[in-house]
Amino acid sequence: MSAVSAQPFVKPMQSSPSVSPIQRRHTLPASEVRPLNTQDAISVFEIEREAFISVSGECPLHLDEVRHFLTLCPELSMGWFEEGRLVAFIIGSLWDQERLEMDALTLHKPRGSTVHIHVLAVHRTFRQQGKGPILMWRYLQYLRCLPYVRRAVLMCEDFLVPFYRKSGFRSLGRCAITVANLTFTEMWYPISGHAYMRRNSEAIRFPQGLTVVEGASAALWFLLRPEEQTQRWTFCHPYIGSGHTR
Repeated sequence: MSAVSAQPFVKPMQSSPSVSPIQRRHTLPASEVRPLNTQDAISVFEIEREAFISVSGECPLHLDEVRHFLTLCPELSMGWFEEGRLVAFIIGSLWDQERLEMDALTLHKPRGSTVHIHVLAVHRTFRQQGKGPILMWRYLQYLRCLPYVRRAVLMCEDFLVPFYRKSGFRSLGRCAITVANLTFTEMWYPISGHAYMRRNSEAIRFPQGLTVVEGASAALWFLLRPEEQTQRWTFCHPYIGSGHTR
């Protein structure tokens, strides 16, 4: 037996194929609450249109008005997203008078210290899950982080007054604004605690494990982690109440 044939069989070495770096999976957060931008305008309008057209015949904010406010004051808006899909939102703007007037429906007053909440709506698929009250609570907490804000105001139909009282709003009486044959109650919420919020804004633990994270910009991004509270809610719009309570 030759020396060569006596050698144990050795499988020829082959260069292993280059292994590409592990690709990181970019997954959307299961639940996220953040300020809106103009790219969200169509989704906002679709939710709003479904919520209000069938009830009142018109939307509180038309698409161009949604884009208008999301361009001028996106930091006064808030959207709740489930796996990248908008499911609930609030849009606000600044106002500079003690009481609301017709101009408050379309104007943003940059020097104002009052946030006028124009609309709060929840997608029909996500109603009866407590998202409306939770989003309002988070929005009011967020406003505490804005040093120029002193209070929030809204106008609602009378049957919505008890709900907003539970959220901490106080009645100012009859609103000067009327739409068609609808009249409204004007309500306000005091914003306080700015210094505390600024000192502790990097990691604030709220009830039910809510965490607020402050970014480099004035707008805060809120990451929603806890199980949702179950409450009776669909949407309550402070401009035209729909009567939906399913």
